[in-house]
Amino acid sequence: MATKSALETQLAVVAGFEDPRADLEQYPTPPELAAHVVHVADLNGDIEDRTVVDLGTGTGMLALGAALRGPSRAIGVDIDRSALQTATANRRRVGTTTAVDWILADATRVPLRSDGPTTVLMNPPFGAQHGNEHADRAFLQTAAELAAVSYSVHNAGSKEFVESFAADEGGTVTHAFRATLDVDRQFDFHEAESEAIETEVYRIEWTDSE
Repeated sequence: MATKSALETQLAVVAGFEDPRADLEQYPTPPELAAHVVHVADLNGDIEDRTVVDLGTGTGMLALGAALRGPSRAIGVDIDRSALQTATANRRRVGTTTAVDWILADATRVPLRSDGPTTVLMNPPFGAQHGNEHADRAFLQTAAELAAVSYSVHNAGSKEFVESFAADEGGTVTHAFRATLDVDRQFDFHEAESEAIETEVYRIEWTDSE
């Protein structure tokens, strides 16, 4: 298994959004965060020889990270055609030996069915924009329906919500760790040139999904 730092280096070439949409809360997942999530998932046996689905893949960071760790299949789902075009180019930059299927669809209504052990990796919108409240809830619902296990990035202070939601859907939070999401200024309402957002990453086992 390659080191986490080696994975981060491989993902450093992944390009972000050319024209990010605020309504979709399109922020690129930093390579260091993606490498951390994928590496932890791999150590837990949740990547190799499994189907890995990146819900709301954007330009492909988590899907590509997973594809570098030997899954049987890697899938990225996003509603933004332009983002998936960039993701396709990013796959060529990264040079994964595992092919990645890019699906243009609403990640909360994904046209997929579980085919063997499935892991979901996702950095869903936090629901910070007006009209997009509780967006991460819909992503978790999809993970519960699709996957045996999921890893998801949430705003700091989400522990009670995530644990309660998982319990209601037959799941259990098994791991949780903090991470920093570094966001550069990309929308007019951003006041600072960059901001470090404290986040929490949760691993959930969905016992009803296998």
